[in-house]
Amino acid sequence: MMLKYLLTPALALSASVAFAEGLPGVKDGPGPNLVIEVADAAGQPKGTIVLDLYADKAPKHVERLVSLAKSGAYDGVVFHRVIDGFMAQTGDVKFGKKDGDTSRAGMGGSDLPNLKAEFNDVSFQAGTVGMARSQDPNSANSQFFIDLAPAEFLDGQYTVVGQLVDGWDVLNAIKKGDAAANGSVDKPDYMLKVTVQQ
Repeated sequence: MMLKYLLTPALALSASVAFAEGLPGVKDGPGPNLVIEVADAAGQPKGTIVLDLYADKAPKHVERLVSLAKSGAYDGVVFHRVIDGFMAQTGDVKFGKKDGDTSRAGMGGSDLPNLKAEFNDVSFQAGTVGMARSQDPNSANSQFFIDLAPAEFLDGQYTVVGQLVDGWDVLNAIKKGDAAANGSVDKPDYMLKVTVQQ
């Protein structure tokens, strides 16, 4: 499953507007929440980000994220594609484990079947969490991305599954990739531990 092409650097340029520190007006909803402890390539903790998942807007996708998190599948998975001013992508539980060969990170998913799109009325803004997919709208599996800036051009094309509610500074500090290589990251940061809070 080819997911590296999710968004191109050319599109990233249109979303490279600087965003003010913090996310005013964003409140934690009913959840569940994904709590992600982020570490650098050397294993040093960088902080925690909290994602409020929209079970009412994308129930099947949220169920998938929660299931993978509870099973420990996301622990040790790298942020393989990070484009400054655009988004940070992770969640490849097949090829994205930090202790393995991550050269194919972004091309895999889980052993579970792909999900049918659950497009909804939530717009992609700073901190919005969306599901990565291939060209087929019904190909999301385990990978997801978190927007670093507004990206309304994604609305109605990718399933929104949640919103960052804590850790904006940590998200912004995730190691950025090479724009010339579509955001591919050398010695990437990773999700040290992912837990679920109901």
